[in-house]
Amino acid sequence: MSESTTMATDPNADADLAPGHYHLRLYVAGQTIKSLTAMANLKKVCEEHLAGRYEIEVIDLLKNPQLAAGDQILAVPTLVRRLPEPLKRIIGDLSNTEKVLVGLDIRAKDSP
Repeated sequence: MSESTTMATDPNADADLAPGHYHLRLYVAGQTIKSLTAMANLKKVCEEHLAGRYEIEVIDLLKNPQLAAGDQILAVPTLVRRLPEPLKRIIGDLSNTEKVLVGLDIRAKDSP
């Protein structure tokens, strides 16, 4: 895994993103089972609920520990929603889809 892996769009393009676009940053520590599970769960949630409207940046703190300070990361894996504001954090492997949807303010298509 690279120190910073971006999926979807360019991370420097935040200013040009349309409303409703999500910039998500997932902090991990190496390729542990928890980290890999969090990455898979996040990608699944994004594909199902944010198709075409998201960007995921994966930060490996074993390679770049100094990046933890910027988003005040105290545990890994931690997901940080940078856009839309306000900034939000979810800690864990993201296996509870409902908790992730609520935590990111995403509404499921089939919810009332």
